[in-house]
Amino acid sequence: MTLCERYIVNDVQPNDAAAVGTAVRQLLADSLGYLPAAALRVVARFGVADHLAGGPRTAGELAEMTGVNAGHLARVLRFLASRGVFRQDETGAFHLTTAAAMLRSDSPLPLSPTVLLFTDDLYWRPAGKLDEAVQSGGTRLGEIFGEQFFDHLATNPDRARLFDDALATMSMTEQDAIAASYQFPETGTVVDIAGGLGGFLRAVLTVNLGLRGILFDQQPVLDRHRLDDPATKDRWETVRGDFFESVPADADFYVLKRIVHDKSERDALRILGSCRKAMTERSRLLIIDAVVPTGEDCPPSIALSDVLMLAVFEGKERTAAEYEELLAKAELKVNRIIPTPTSLSIVEAVVA
Repeated sequence: MTLCERYIVNDVQPNDAAAVGTAVRQLLADSLGYLPAAALRVVARFGVADHLAGGPRTAGELAEMTGVNAGHLARVLRFLASRGVFRQDETGAFHLTTAAAMLRSDSPLPLSPTVLLFTDDLYWRPAGKLDEAVQSGGTRLGEIFGEQFFDHLATNPDRARLFDDALATMSMTEQDAIAASYQFPETGTVVDIAGGLGGFLRAVLTVNLGLRGILFDQQPVLDRHRLDDPATKDRWETVRGDFFESVPADADFYVLKRIVHDKSERDALRILGSCRKAMTERSRLLIIDAVVPTGEDCPPSIALSDVLMLAVFEGKERTAAEYEELLAKAELKVNRIIPTPTSLSIVEAVVA
């Protein structure tokens, strides 16, 4: 009896040899899925893409420039070339591809900080204990580092800076599409709570010329803001603060972009409570996060993010019903949910 026939006898999908082979390759490749991530970390850490900006180079030349082992680097680059990240020619030299060019420090979309963040021990080690997290019902990050994610960032400025840079780059890939998905009025004030370096707020102000904006965050983040732009001149300010304590009062719109999903319910409610105290009857709270669909397959990007929230953070991606339940506890209610061209939706909430 063949392996395929055994699947048919046991009524286990799939039921043909090609499908069995595909499934085997998928499971084995996914089991070693940490190796592409590790290889990307190598080239991001040592700035390999920057050294290819002037043209192709051999692994030996790149190793001399970066101070690493030539043989080992060659094998890592060959592996990444097999995945389309770099290209290796017949002479053995390596070339930039579209993907590799995004790892250059001067790229318009510099993804190296994001790669370095996602492959940092802060993500890597808790993910390795996902089985324990599922068993216990909570991330193991606190056990590993002695404190939870954002508490750790508060005492580790280098990692905090990396986190801010990585999220700013991620925002660049989605902020314009999200800003265009919501119809703001001609005038009003928008507060971007924990808005990081200000990319999303700048996008909103750029396409809504009658709006004013407030970037609300901690001072070390505000010191590096990217709001200086002729299109937004004299229409923004920065305000330092702690969203667990309070946020600027009486604004028309409050934005929480990628903020609620990575918090525990307790911390999410503390933030929502601060917003509720600041809001008036006319105010709108815009929670910009993934909304998990019900009754259908979850999009891979949302499912991936949800498992990341489980492994590393104390949060979760929520369904529409779960948002309604969460907001009700903060004396708020869902007014409508607006899809965007990205994996994120805009959950518009008002005072209950």
